[in-house]
Amino acid sequence: MKPRIATLLRYAAVALLAAACAACADRSSDSPAQPAAAQAPAAAPPAPARASAPTHPLVRAARAQVGVVRYYDPAYVRLDYPGGDVAADRGVCTDVVIRALRAQGLDLQQAVHEDMRANFARYPQSWGARGTDRSIDHRRVPNLRRWFERQGWQQTVSDRAVDYRPGDLVTWDLGGGTPHIGIVSDRKGWRGNPLILHNIARGTEEGDLLFAYEITGHYRPMLERALASTP
Repeated sequence: MKPRIATLLRYAAVALLAAACAACADRSSDSPAQPAAAQAPAAAPPAPARASAPTHPLVRAARAQVGVVRYYDPAYVRLDYPGGDVAADRGVCTDVVIRALRAQGLDLQQAVHEDMRANFARYPQSWGARGTDRSIDHRRVPNLRRWFERQGWQQTVSDRAVDYRPGDLVTWDLGGGTPHIGIVSDRKGWRGNPLILHNIARGTEEGDLLFAYEITGHYRPMLERALASTP
């Protein structure tokens, strides 16, 4: 009996070994090994994000006034000189430009006053003034337009949005000879036109105004030249 039992055990072991080998072969055929060259390549590191263009300093200085300058107030105020300003929460359209340029080191109050004092006849005579007034001269759009022209800042007036760059100054006739001025923004409205930073009635704001009224002037500040020529 013992030899026969030993023989049966050997047959059983051989059968189990054969079954195990067959199972391994089945699994290998279901999931063949991939050669190294066929494996998916490692993911490339993400490309660095492109830095956005820096905001034009005039645009940044004008936008800083949004929410601060909350009122349109055309009242005459006797100002200190130089560097005079009305109350920080109010002003008119010209004050947006005056404050933005002052943040770059150009005091329009002083620059316009000095040029008007030396060249009074070259400036508009619309107010019957016989001399300069350093509290108001620089806050009048026609005077600013003349000073910009005398600095060589004048650009072509066009009806193409691409001609107006961030930081440019634009003047309009709102109707009936009422002048207005604002700063071209680096943001665009839903029609693709550059927005304008200005104060028309509700304090400093950023709105789609560029082609809403007749454009009377287009200027591109050249601050280095202007700063070099001011006392």
